[in-house]
Amino acid sequence: MVVLDQYRIKHKIARLSYEILENNENEEMIIMAGINNNGYRFAELICASLETITSKKIILTRIKINPANPLSTPVEIDPLLPEVANKTVIIVDDVANSGRTIFYAFKVFLDHLMEKIEVAVLVDRKHKLFPVKVDYVGLSLATTVHENIKANLRDEENMTVVLS
Repeated sequence: MVVLDQYRIKHKIARLSYEILENNENEEMIIMAGINNNGYRFAELICASLETITSKKIILTRIKINPANPLSTPVEIDPLLPEVANKTVIIVDDVANSGRTIFYAFKVFLDHLMEKIEVAVLVDRKHKLFPVKVDYVGLSLATTVHENIKANLRDEENMTVVLS
């Protein structure tokens, strides 16, 4: 079942962009760190939206993590960022399930003293097993643990979020 179509996804991206700006109005720069492929794609879409409504410097980067086993390989950030001290970082993912992937994504920032770290997701499921607070949510969805959510964000004209 399609829970979000391209029109509603674009609307949520625009709304999240304004929320991010409102909550970071005093920041000169915002670092958007997308997790793996879909999180990075969602971060790209938010960055593109932000660039149309602000002159703030927006830096986009990718956090590489193995979601099935986050301790099996090092969590990496690509490209490497300039100094992140006293900066705002927003970790971005498509779907927040248990919170484990987002929780371990924080690892790449633990050696730095930042202004703040926030989290943005397109879909937030209410199955958190890890202490992760999502600051920017496109859609909160109560599901069973047996249901799956798939975000298709590659083709901007055919984006969907499907619940199966």
